[in-house]
Amino acid sequence: MQVILKKDVQNIGEAGELVNVKDGYARNFLIPKNFAEIATEGALKNREQNLARIKAKQEKLHQEALAKAAEIEKLGQIELSAKAGESGKLFGTITTKKLCEELKERANIEIDRKTVSLNAPINKIGEFTMLIKLTSKVKTELKVIVTASEVVKESIEEEETVAEETTEA
Repeated sequence: MQVILKKDVQNIGEAGELVNVKDGYARNFLIPKNFAEIATEGALKNREQNLARIKAKQEKLHQEALAKAAEIEKLGQIELSAKAGESGKLFGTITTKKLCEELKERANIEIDRKTVSLNAPINKIGEFTMLIKLTSKVKTELKVIVTASEVVKESIEEEETVAEETTEA
C-alpha cells in the first residue's frame, strides 16, 4: 500500500515521503496514529502543494536539533551521585527520565526520554555512555559518570531481608 508520511517514522521515511508499506502496518499502525495517510489522487495533489512547507518545517527542526546537539557536546559529561553499596552496586537504577531531568536542570536542555538510549543499564558506579537521537539524522553521545553519594555497608542479614521482601511482593 502506498502512503504519504505525515511525520518521520523510524526505518520507514521522513515526513512528506511517498512510501510502500504492508497493508496491515498502514491500517493498524500508521494511519490510526496519524503518522500517514493513504496516497489517493487528492492526497498526492495536496502533498505537492504542501511539500515546500513540510521541507521548511523539517529544516527548522533539523537546525534546532543541531543546536541542541552542540549544547550537549559542550557539556562533555554529566556526573551523578547515588546511594550505593560497598560493592559499587546502586540501590535502584538511574533511568533515562532521571538523565533527562538532569540535563534540564544543569544545562536547560529539554529532551524527550524516548530519544535517549543506554548501552547498558545504569545500576552500578562507573562511566556510561548515553546516545541521544534528536532526529533521524542528528545523534550525539554524552558521558555519564556515576559516583557514590553514600556508601551503605552491606550485610548478609540485609540481603536476606531484601530477598524476602521481593518474593513477598
